[in-house]
Amino acid sequence: MGHSERLALDGGSPVRTVPLPYGQQEIDEDDIRAVTAVLRSAWLTTGPCVDAFEQAVTGFVGARYGVAVSSGTAALHAAMHALDIRPGDEVIVPPLTFVATANAVLFQGGTPVFADVNPDTLLLQPAHVETRLTSRTKAVIAVDYAGQPCEYETLRKICDRHGIALVADACHALGAQYKGRRVGTLADLTVFSFHPVKHITTGEGGLIVTNRADWAAAMRQFRNHGITTDHRQRAESGTWRYEMVTLGYNYRITDVQCALGTSQLQKVSAWLARRQKIAALYDEAFARVPAVTPLRLLGNRSHAYHLYVVQLNSEALRTGRATIFNALRAEGIGVNVHYMPVHLHPYYQRRFGYRRGEYPVAEEAYTRMLSLPMSHGMSTHDVEDVVRAVHKIVTHYAA
Repeated sequence: MGHSERLALDGGSPVRTVPLPYGQQEIDEDDIRAVTAVLRSAWLTTGPCVDAFEQAVTGFVGARYGVAVSSGTAALHAAMHALDIRPGDEVIVPPLTFVATANAVLFQGGTPVFADVNPDTLLLQPAHVETRLTSRTKAVIAVDYAGQPCEYETLRKICDRHGIALVADACHALGAQYKGRRVGTLADLTVFSFHPVKHITTGEGGLIVTNRADWAAAMRQFRNHGITTDHRQRAESGTWRYEMVTLGYNYRITDVQCALGTSQLQKVSAWLARRQKIAALYDEAFARVPAVTPLRLLGNRSHAYHLYVVQLNSEALRTGRATIFNALRAEGIGVNVHYMPVHLHPYYQRRFGYRRGEYPVAEEAYTRMLSLPMSHGMSTHDVEDVVRAVHKIVTHYAA
């Protein structure tokens, strides 16, 4: 091994003294003005800003109906409610996702059934989906991992052939495209998240888009306790009367949040372009680094890059992911890991008896993956710091 710079982990000077987070929001004066206008208005929740935000998002993605809710998790739950998932029903999901994707099925009493991912993209493997179908399968949830759209054409054919619904968990993929079509028009129901690390934020928040009026109506009731009207609708019609027709939740989102989201959405195209530029800089920098392999970008796609994920090549390194992770953190680079496979979480192991080895691609990827900082507010200097820190560490630990 040649000479290498002393790592911060070993007492050397860190690349950055102020840590760079893996993702964070950008808030400007326009956003603040939009929020303060709502704070001075008559409606803080169930008001006109909720409708305006729903229309802005559906207009952006090209869908007919949008239902805004309190989180991406609430959006997934509402989608499962719209599909009438019940005890005994099965829904196919990838194991490599945030737990909420599978949990939403459990909330309805259904059973999540895992299908493995492709090793180079970490997207749901259509061929494995086919092997997991049973007479109880009601839907497939495709996760646009890191912001890259799944194989929607193939998945659509599978779902149509078996008469089941296709749901897109596009919480990573606002603004992404597949064969010239925006995510939001590729599945029966598409779910977005507006957490602060996402492309736009409402603080916490989520939204479901669909082209089916009956599903949209069902989800509007579901977010409001299963009640047929909300406070503003009753105020406008001059009545106090309301009826609860199904068991719902309080998954409402506020006008304060929706005003922020509408303001943020006006900037999303520029922000997406910036994320794609950062990804291109990373791609170029890591093309000649044998220890690090970025995920493969598929053809006919526009990637939204919520995350920039690399896989470490263990044969090129003298150490494992944990050490590389700690070394990068010590250099001031806020790397993260997305995600521990759902079936390896203690709750899922206790409840369903899952064991290691059942979903080998997801499990293997989990041991080698790192999410590098990726947010539209990053400067080119920030990107260079990340690249420098990665080079420094993989040189030090080169096999």
